[in-house]
Amino acid sequence: MWLTDSDWQAILLTLKLASVVTFILLWIATPLAWWLARTRSGWRKPIGAIVALPLVLPPSVLGFYLLLAMGPHGPIAPLLAWFGIDPLPFSFSGLVIASVFYSLPFMVQPLQSAFEAIGDAPFEAAATLRASPLDRFLTIALPLALPGFVSASILTFAHTVGEFGVVLMIGGNLPGITRVASVQIYDHVEALEYADAHRLAAIMLVFSFVVLLGLHLGRGQKTLR
Repeated sequence: MWLTDSDWQAILLTLKLASVVTFILLWIATPLAWWLARTRSGWRKPIGAIVALPLVLPPSVLGFYLLLAMGPHGPIAPLLAWFGIDPLPFSFSGLVIASVFYSLPFMVQPLQSAFEAIGDAPFEAAATLRASPLDRFLTIALPLALPGFVSASILTFAHTVGEFGVVLMIGGNLPGITRVASVQIYDHVEALEYADAHRLAAIMLVFSFVVLLGLHLGRGQKTLR
């Protein structure tokens, strides 16, 4: 068989994780990106820096602190226990939360750039027609920023698919629960199963190339217009 059953299991779990994380981040990042693009608050730069931290922070560092925070002795452990929720490390829910933090800038920054590119003129014109701030956001900002939403969603999905350090720190290596494709490749290499590792790695490589090619082609068509 070209791919083993465990390979397919890891791929499906990876796609599930990336889909859930992308959906959650669309709801979290949209208002955050809108605020960063429009505010004049002195908190804009510090919060923008915090959002961008996963871009430069080693994944093992982020994973370590998330592991401490979500562990049985972490600050949120009493709250989880009160709701009857098991500790989040080594669970799919823990992977989702860690991936949301790790992929946050890949959703926020393209959306922020898309909102900033709109400029003030359309919103000022709508304000003269007595459009409320919510109306201006729904009828002007969202439609004009649609290409940014597409790019942000694709980048977030692809980045989540390629995660390794954070998911290994938080999720460990539990088949069918936390063993995603990147961890599965690591397992193959550790077991000296280089042929299996190569096949799965090749799929990841082709996927990454197709995603980047699609983004560049989309931007090229937008420039021509």
